[in-house]
Amino acid sequence: MKKISFTRDDVEVVSKKSGYDGYFDLNTYTFRHRQFAGGWSTEIHREVFERGHAVGVLPYDPVTDQVVLIEQFRAGAYASLESPWYSDKASPWLYEAVAGIIDEGENPEDVAYRESIEETGLTLTDLIPVSHYLVSPGGTSESVFVFIGRTDVAKLGGLHGVPHEGEDIRPFSAPLNDAYDAISNGLINNGMTIIALQWLMLNKDKVLTKWS
Repeated sequence: MKKISFTRDDVEVVSKKSGYDGYFDLNTYTFRHRQFAGGWSTEIHREVFERGHAVGVLPYDPVTDQVVLIEQFRAGAYASLESPWYSDKASPWLYEAVAGIIDEGENPEDVAYRESIEETGLTLTDLIPVSHYLVSPGGTSESVFVFIGRTDVAKLGGLHGVPHEGEDIRPFSAPLNDAYDAISNGLINNGMTIIALQWLMLNKDKVLTKWS
């Protein structure tokens, strides 16, 4: 594929105003950018949801061929159920990979190791990078670093999370094939986890060779 046409230098930010500053931030940008036919666009106004950047890690036991997922309540999933595309049986409790926000001074690998302990009680002994992607670039600045992490599911147990943050997390293990099938039957329906599982299915031989 050819190089992308433009860079950040082809955008002029006229103004950036804070609209909301709370658990998450909402800023209003006024900008213009270069166009494919030449010249510049008119001034464009966009609200951007800015919640920081995150890490997702799918713990995997290469000995038992099992992955570790977590189950937890998600406020955004609950709000989404107001739309007409969900049945009455749809749940705001999701099956997900381990995830967390990158704090100031941390790198993505630090977060993967930390969040695995916080959300599953499991220590990761190695990481394989999968992807760094934009969650919804039309409206949020958030990006996610995705990893596969090596672990031992025999040590899995208990409930986890940080109580003062309202976390109530149930980790569990599942055969990789079963977890992958859960994508097609709708039990796993969030992008981060789908990306990690699909990558692992496509690259399982490489992973097993590395971790043999």
